[in-house]
Amino acid sequence: MPTATDETGKSDKPKKIYKPLRDVEVEYNIDHHKCTICTERPCINACPVDAVSEDPTDKHIEIDDKCLGCVLCRNVCPYDAIHMETTLDEPRRENVPNINTKLCRQCGACVDACRMGAIHLVSTGTEEAHSVIDEDKCVRCGYCSRVCPTEAIKYGEILPRSVVGGKAIVVNQKKCIGCMTCTRVCPSRGAINVGKMNKLPYINPSYCARCEECMNVCPSTAIRYSSRKRAYEGYQKIKTMEIVSELMEKESEKLARETVKIDSILNKVTREVSYSHKEDEFTQDVTDLVTDQIKALVGGDLEIEDLKEIIHATNPHREIMVDEDTCIGCSACIKECPVECIELEMPSPVHIKEDCVYCGKCVGTCPFNSISLKEESFQVEDGRVLFKRRNITGPSSGEVLIDNDACQKCGVCVNKCPVDAMTLENDQVTVSEDKCILCGECQAICPTRAIKLDHTDKD
Repeated sequence: MPTATDETGKSDKPKKIYKPLRDVEVEYNIDHHKCTICTERPCINACPVDAVSEDPTDKHIEIDDKCLGCVLCRNVCPYDAIHMETTLDEPRRENVPNINTKLCRQCGACVDACRMGAIHLVSTGTEEAHSVIDEDKCVRCGYCSRVCPTEAIKYGEILPRSVVGGKAIVVNQKKCIGCMTCTRVCPSRGAINVGKMNKLPYINPSYCARCEECMNVCPSTAIRYSSRKRAYEGYQKIKTMEIVSELMEKESEKLARETVKIDSILNKVTREVSYSHKEDEFTQDVTDLVTDQIKALVGGDLEIEDLKEIIHATNPHREIMVDEDTCIGCSACIKECPVECIELEMPSPVHIKEDCVYCGKCVGTCPFNSISLKEESFQVEDGRVLFKRRNITGPSSGEVLIDNDACQKCGVCVNKCPVDAMTLENDQVTVSEDKCILCGECQAICPTRAIKLDHTDKD
């Protein structure tokens, strides 16, 4: 078995040679003139199957027939000397699970478990009722085999079936390098998908057969076991991102119409609830008022978690007012305003312009409590949609959280930040805690919902 060696010639732990479950035709071309410039040879260390080597005679880089087309060597080449294209055959698939009719007890557990509707019970005059599998619908996920109480269903004829109780296989997208090797070996159709937004693979736990083939071939050890709960939470998050991506790809006119309709529904509920309450602060459950209407608009299969993303995409309504009877025009708020939107204006003591970002600094600064800031917003808590009205009595404390997996490094938030607290360097958005006023402008404008404000307001 090949081994990796360090500069002293000592061997590191053995490298495992991986055999993909589909044939790969690799066409490559190496610019040897560019190769002569390179002294570090990162392509050799990057190859997970030791298919890249240096010819001792002329020092040229060569690739042998062990190459499985993961393009890692091409990606790490600092001089763009390696050009590679791969043509992949269809992956080998598991055979359709085999049902022993003598062991089948017609309990229907496999029928209920099958997410593709590929299993049903049949009965003929020559044999008792038993389960049968539709080969065209079956995705070879192995779920029916796991739930069968009598072990009447045999699954896993091609691959060893290793199932860890209560576990699921996930892709750590922070460690994933996007070589797509896992997609070439997966025998379960639909188990490994590639995100449209970040172009990285992710696993649908419902279809994964946990055969560990993807885990074995991953050169960056980004694939591992996790709890099923965390796996489904991660999958749901990526799925939601994909839904947002699909919405963004729709025709702009159609998307604009739907956005206007959703805004209209939420605005209608806001008016009805807001006008019915005179108190300064309150919380009301409005789940029934909004879910039916929004579900009818975007589809009947909308879940609360999906609705949560729609709610998250709507900006809270804020209103700031100055009490002219108590304001003396001391200018304390003017000095404190980070966006310089407050000015002295007769006959009113001070005037707050439309470019206010409602950060609350002026409210906390006013010595006479002459400035009030009210916020009305929708929130999803414990599976319910709540409408909340509250008074903001000062600047917020907390932090801006950025989901680097969802962030597309577009720079929109950087350009929009009213206090220049955000920067984009080396494809990474960073936030200056000293400058940030937690106004929420970045969260409101982010097209991929990659920014979230985690804050608590001062009382």
